[in-house]
Amino acid sequence: MKTVIITGGAGFIGSYLCEAFLNKDYKILCVDNLVTGNKKNIKTLESNSNFFFIEADVSKISVKEKIINFVNEKQLEISHILHFASPAGPNPNSPKSYLQMPVETYLVNSLGTHLMLELTKKFNAKFLFASTSEVYGDPLEHPQKESYLGNVNTLGPRSCYDVSKRFGEMATITYGKKHKLDALLIRIFNTYGPRMNVDDGRVIPLFITKALENKTLTIYGEGNQTRSFCYISDQIDGIINLIEKAEPYSVYNIGNDSEITINTLANTIKDLTDSSSEIEFKPLPKDDPTRRKPDISKAKRDLNWEPQIKLEDGLKKTIKFFEKHN
Repeated sequence: MKTVIITGGAGFIGSYLCEAFLNKDYKILCVDNLVTGNKKNIKTLESNSNFFFIEADVSKISVKEKIINFVNEKQLEISHILHFASPAGPNPNSPKSYLQMPVETYLVNSLGTHLMLELTKKFNAKFLFASTSEVYGDPLEHPQKESYLGNVNTLGPRSCYDVSKRFGEMATITYGKKHKLDALLIRIFNTYGPRMNVDDGRVIPLFITKALENKTLTIYGEGNQTRSFCYISDQIDGIINLIEKAEPYSVYNIGNDSEITINTLANTIKDLTDSSSEIEFKPLPKDDPTRRKPDISKAKRDLNWEPQIKLEDGLKKTIKFFEKHN
């Protein structure tokens, strides 16, 4: 039985990936420093004899030896390394957002990526780097195709995330080609669902928790900026399809191409939670994208993938989770 290493495996998307690959008869080596991940996300997996956990920071040089020693001790055969470790969420008031951990963020996406690529070479494995729609910056092209080079402020407050993800993409392709690795890129657009971390300040869990408590929902700007939201099960299906079907050195947008304004999102969540929350408006943060929507025609064509879950249905499932765990 082969083993998949998943960095950030105790995080939101990472924990679902652990489950998905266990269900496909792989062993899992989950590596997470638990700065933004949570062991509650993998609690049900710990009793599985095919699941292993290492608490470690993958941007530390010492992590290579730690993983190698563990792999040798357990006699694991590594087939894939999926690099999903990184703080996320741009809320400046959240202690778990990349804006509050800028150095940790750029290190895990730069040095951390390089270290995981070196392990990929050692294990002769397949590598996937989890990039982001944020590499497009505040886009001048809409919707965003994989060929779009982006409009990113390299000196702005979000650059620790945006630019380090762009670096991670470069490192993946450059190192991959030099050493003839099977290396892939995924650009993940806004994804939501149960297990989201409200502490990182992403909009859906923030709106849901505030709405459930009938507290004020804060919208930055006038609320006319748009986003597209992909439910977690669709995102996981897209990732699996990409790993199984994509050619080396390729990149794919994986997200939902249904666009919605933040105003509409807030009011939809209010309706679904039967909330009496007020809505307040604050100035738009610097470099916050005004429009964000993926062009997923490449994924539809090559991977035979497209999202299936409608936003309202996904929000209902997410609300149930937060009602239970609030």
